[in-house]
Amino acid sequence: QVQLVESGGGLVEAGGSLRLSCAASGRSFSNYGMGWFRQAPGKEREFVAGIRWTGGSPNYADSVKGRFTISRDNAKNAVYLQMNSLKPEDTAVYYCAARYRETLSYAYWGQGTQVTVSS
Repeated sequence: QVQLVESGGGLVEAGGSLRLSCAASGRSFSNYGMGWFRQAPGKEREFVAGIRWTGGSPNYADSVKGRFTISRDNAKNAVYLQMNSLKPEDTAVYYCAARYRETLSYAYWGQGTQVTVSS
């Protein structure tokens, strides 16, 4: 079992930056691939960024490439999402998720943190 708690959301003006954090507890964090997802009002949840359990091959949704950066710190059992050049369309609830090594689906989810970007 892995417990995930997100933090760092808030209200920011367009063009601004935020850094989301996800603290993990439970089984060995280094065995888990981590991802960030988001869900805007009236829309389905979508993938934002992911990083493998090995720490390599971060990947991003096309809509955030070049603006967002995912990273992890296994010593702190944490994963981060640095979000720069934020746009109003980035407004959503952002969720942290974990999957064991290379399993296809994310089995563990946090409660989400709200990000609101004003125009």
